[in-house]
Parts: sequence; C-alpha cells; structure tokens
Amino acid sequence: MSVTETIEEPVGSGPFSWYKRADRKVRRVFWTCSVAWTLDAMDALVYQYLIPIIIMAFGITLAQAAAIASASYFASAIGGWMGGWLADKFGRVRILQLTILWFSVFSFLSGFAQTYDQLLILRVLQGVGFGAEWAVGAVLLGEIVARKDRGKALGSVQSGVAVGSGLAALLAGPFVALFEPEMGWRIVFWIGILPALLIFFVRRGDDDSAVFKESKAQRVAEKRSVTPLEIFRLKYLRITALAALLAVGAQGAGYSVSSYLTTFLQNERGISASTAGIFVLLNSVGAFFGLLGNAYFSDRFGRRAAFRMFGAGFILATIFYLCAPLGSHAYTLIPAGFIQAFCQFGLYGSFGPYFTELFPTEVRASGQAFAYNFGRAVSGIFIQGVAILAATMALNVSMTIMGVIGVICALVATVLLPETVGRDLRELDERSVS
Repeated sequence: MSVTETIEEPVGSGPFSWYKRADRKVRRVFWTCSVAWTLDAMDALVYQYLIPIIIMAFGITLAQAAAIASASYFASAIGGWMGGWLADKFGRVRILQLTILWFSVFSFLSGFAQTYDQLLILRVLQGVGFGAEWAVGAVLLGEIVARKDRGKALGSVQSGVAVGSGLAALLAGPFVALFEPEMGWRIVFWIGILPALLIFFVRRGDDDSAVFKESKAQRVAEKRSVTPLEIFRLKYLRITALAALLAVGAQGAGYSVSSYLTTFLQNERGISASTAGIFVLLNSVGAFFGLLGNAYFSDRFGRRAAFRMFGAGFILATIFYLCAPLGSHAYTLIPAGFIQAFCQFGLYGSFGPYFTELFPTEVRASGQAFAYNFGRAVSGIFIQGVAILAATMALNVSMTIMGVIGVICALVATVLLPETVGRDLRELDERSVS
C-alpha cells in the first residue's frame, strides 16, 4: 500500500479502538509514556505559572526569573538530542527510565533551592531530562504499536500536555494558596518526584521494540557505530533540517500565543488575573480534544493533511480570538478560546508519528529528539519577536503576526517532506541501508 493512500479503519472503529486491539506490552508502554509526559509537561509549565511567587521568594527581577525558564528550555534541546542518541545506542527503555528518573529528581531538588543560582542550576539540570523524555517515549511507542494506529496512540500520549497544563495551573493557583508563601512553591516542586515511580512499569529488555533489536544486532554484526552527528550526514540531512523547520514553525506559532495569553487577557480584555487564569485553564480542555482530534485525523487522512488543516485552523481561530471585538464576556471568550486552543495544540498532535516514520531505526530517536527540541529552543525567537513588535503595535496584533509566520514555516516543511502515514519501519530501514 502506498503511504499516500487513506488508511481504512475497521467498521465501527473509533479513536480508542486501537487500545482494545493492543497487547499488554503496548498498553503498559502507552500508560507509562502518557503519565510521564503529562507530569513532565506539568512540571515544566508550573515554573512559568509560579514566576510571580518565585520573584518574591528570591527577591529577583522578572528578567532573572524568565532567564531560568529560557535556560531550562535550551538545556532541554541539548538533553533531548543527547538522550535520543543514547536511546539509539543503548535502547529505548533503558534511556526512558533514566530520563524519567533524571527530571523527577531534579524537579524534587528544586524545592530545596536557597538562592537564585541554585534554582537556576537545578532547573537547567531538570531541563536536560525534560527534553529527552518525550522523544524517547514517543519513539518506543511508535515502534511497537500497529502502524495503522501509530497516529492515534502517539496523539493520545501528546494530549497529556493539555492535562499537564491544567494540573500546573491548579498547583500554582489554588494548591499553593493553601500554604505559607515560602513553602507553597517548594511543595509543588517536591511533588515532581512522583514520575520516578513510573520506571518500575516498563521492563528494560522485554519492552524494547523488535525493529530496534534487529537494527542494533545488524550494527553490531557490521561493526558500525552511530554518533550524535549521524543525523547530519548527507543522506539524513534533508529530513533532519525539514523536520526541525516543522517543529520550529508549529511550536513557534503556539508559543507566540500561549506565552502572552494571560497578559493579553488582562491588559487588552480587561480581565482580572484570577479570571484570566480560569480562562486559560478552560482552554486546556480545547487543547486536549484538539490533540485527540489530530490523533484520529492523521491516521485517517495523513500526517501532512493534519498539519495543514490544524495550521489553517490556527490562523483563523487566532485572528478571531485575539482581534475580534469579543470584549471581556465569558460567553464569547471561553468558546473562542476553546476553539483556538483546539487548533493550536492540535497542530502538535502528529509530531510523534510523523517523526517516527521519517527517520530510520538506527537514528530515529536522535533525529526525532533533535528536531523536536531544536524547535522548542528556537521558538524563543518567536517569543522575543512578539515583544519587539509589541513596542510599536498592539500586543494582540504582534501575537497574531508571529503566530502566522510560525504556521507558514510549518506548512512549507509539509510541502517538502514526504507523506508517511502507514509506513512500514522495516522497509524504511532497508531503503536507508541500500
């Protein structure tokens, strides 16, 4: 079957029918990756929501607090790339366990920081594990789940970021308010140790994919080694560059909006800080369904079609949400925010299956981790771009402009990249060797 054809679903199937067909191994890996990604996203986002409290606790400036977040994301790009390479070299499960333990421990230790420098170092180290965990888990699940279900399974895992965002908002808001200011933020970081329990739910040898074991055995037999720079070899360079461009565009578009959303709601819609927080929390519901919607759509109609549909939806929904005269009424802003978040986060939903199908097994984890985390790191340019434009125009206009530029970058990448839905990973490996 050509990868450009529509994948036919069994009669009566739906977005979750794949789970019923999956065996125990796939289900176990799915839940491990889903919960890890949810708590991973929660821990990364909760710092941003805690910034006002962190500023008061350490007596620092907004710029200093923001520098910790930026440094953590930069570290995640480096950690993701190296974690991916280690997963290609030593095995998916072994490195998944290590990354989960790594980011959990350093999140926990962040709660003991006594100075700004200590918190900066601990969050940078946490970022190293944060960057690697999603990519390694996505590769593992993508290799063991049935190819016709790859988009639905990985899209469901990706939806955990919406749940994590909601949990982060609850922890940084109502939960922190239950404690003294000095203790509340520390307890939130201590909760970050919980993902470490997940390392006991995957088995190091048994849960690695057959396609990875075959690829590793072939490398050993041929006495070939894979270096971190392998993805920049000529035969992989085009895919690596275009996958990175796709990640830059999609994530840059999203960060252009989400990084300034509460500021926009407060300053331009005239909403109080507490109400704005509730609106953002409700947007997470739209984000969750957007990711699940992409999961089904991309398996049915193709990866590129999914990026294009949600990209077009992002442009239209963002222009309406940010620029239409909606006032400050909940009955207009909440539905509009739901649709905007549905499209924005839905745009991310095909990263896992698409990147899994673009890279051959021997460089799959390093290629996927590099592309995704390169996009996360470079997205800082879009965030800064909004701030620069906002000096000469309204914030909502600058957010919209940078968001549209990001989507255009992503759409250009989909024109130049191949369609891969339903791709057989073994056939991909054979073509890469020949």
